[in-house]
Amino acid sequence: MLRQGYHESFSELFTLIQKWNALREAAGPGSAIWQQKSLEEQPDKLDQLYLFLTRAEAAQRAGRYEEVYDNQLNLAYCFNDPEDKWLSNYFYEQCFNTAQLIKIDGGKREAQAHANMGFINEEQGHVMKAAKHYEAFYQLTEGSTWKDETGHTYNSLACEHLWRIYTLLADKMLENKEHQQAIKTLIKALKMAKEGRSLMEAQLTDFDWLVNVDVAIFDFLVLAKNRFLS
Repeated sequence: MLRQGYHESFSELFTLIQKWNALREAAGPGSAIWQQKSLEEQPDKLDQLYLFLTRAEAAQRAGRYEEVYDNQLNLAYCFNDPEDKWLSNYFYEQCFNTAQLIKIDGGKREAQAHANMGFINEEQGHVMKAAKHYEAFYQLTEGSTWKDETGHTYNSLACEHLWRIYTLLADKMLENKEHQQAIKTLIKALKMAKEGRSLMEAQLTDFDWLVNVDVAIFDFLVLAKNRFLS
C-alpha cells in the first residue's frame, strides 16, 4: 500500500488491526475472539481490505464520493460472519459518513446508510437512535421509486422498520408506566403499518409482510384497549 502511495488506506488498515487487538485483549483468554486469528494472519480478509480500501482512497482523491461509498459498502458486505460483526459495523459507519458528502444520487445512498445504521443500533438495543435513523430513511424515500435487491421499495421498507421500532419503543414506555406516551407511539406505529400495507398492496408483493402488518394492527388494538382499561 505504502509503495503504491495509498497512505490513508495503510493507516486505516493499521487502525483496524489495532482495534482488533484491543477487542481481543479486552475480552481476555477463553473468549471466542481470543481463539481467532488476528487480521494479520488472515490473508483473505487482508486481500479484501487492500482491494476496497485502495479503491475507496483513489475515488476520494478524485472527489467521486459515490464510489467511495460503494467500496466501503462492499467491505461491510464482505465481513458478514458473526466474529466479523465489528468490522461490518465499522464500514457501515464509514458509509454513513461518506453518504453525507454525496450530492448526485438524490439522497439514495444517504437513505441506505440511515437504514443500515438504524439496524445496527436496533441490534445493539439503542432503540431511540434506531428510530431516528429509520425516520430519516422514511423521509428520504418518500415519493421515490428506489427498490432493494428483492424488489421492495425503500419507502415500504422504511414503513416496516418504523412500525417495528415504534412498537418496541411503546413496549419500553409501557414497562416504565409511561402510558400516554406509549399510546401516542403506538398510534405512530399503526400509521406506519397501514401505510406500509397500502404500499405493498399496490405492488402486489410480499404477502408475509402483509400478514405481519395485520398482526401489528391487531397487537396495537389489544395493547391500546388494555391500557385504556387499566
